[in-house]
Amino acid sequence: MYLRTMTLSHSFIFLFSLTLISTQLTTTNGVFSKQSNIILPSEQQTTEKLTHIHFYYHDIRGNKNPTMLQIIDTPQNVANGFGSTFMMDDAMTEGPELSSKHIGRAQGMFGLCSLHDIAECMLINMVFNEGKYAGSTLSMLGRNPITKQNRETSIVGGTGIFRFARGYAIANSVNSISTPEHYVVEYNITVSHP
Repeated sequence: MYLRTMTLSHSFIFLFSLTLISTQLTTTNGVFSKQSNIILPSEQQTTEKLTHIHFYYHDIRGNKNPTMLQIIDTPQNVANGFGSTFMMDDAMTEGPELSSKHIGRAQGMFGLCSLHDIAECMLINMVFNEGKYAGSTLSMLGRNPITKQNRETSIVGGTGIFRFARGYAIANSVNSISTPEHYVVEYNITVSHP
C-alpha cells in the first residue's frame, strides 16, 4: 500500500510539474483563444492508420424512388429556408455516374441552419458495403455551406474498422452533371483510426 501511495504521489508531482512547465508555453491566438502545450504520460504506445477515401454520393429527389425527402418545411417568409429538414439514404459510388460501382450508402439527416447564407447542419453515417470496409461506418457532423466548393466537415467517429475514427471530409458539388432532381457530391475523406 505504501509503495502504491508513493507511486501515485510521484505521478501527481510529475503531472503537476509538467502542467506548470506547459503553462509557461502558452500562446495567444487573437482575443478569443489561448493555447497551451501539455504532454500526458502514456502507459501504452498505440499506432494509428491514416486512411484516405474517395467517393461520390447521389441525392435523388422528385423521382418515383427519391433518396432524399423533406420532412419539415418552413414558412415562405423565412430566409434561406431556415429550419427545413431532410432525411437521406443516398447511394455512394466509386465514380461520378450513378451507374458506377456502389460502395455503400450515405444515410442521415440535415437541416438548413443559417439565416445569412445557404448552409446545412449535417449528421450523416456513411455505411460501407464493399471491399475491406464492408460493414464499417463513418459518422460525419458539421456545417455544410452548399454554395461553396471545398467544404470541410468533421468525421467524429465510426464503427468496425473505423472504430474511434476522427478526421475530416472535403465535399465538392459536381455541378457539370448535377440537375435539380439528381445532385452529385464528390467526397475526399481523411481519417485516423486504430
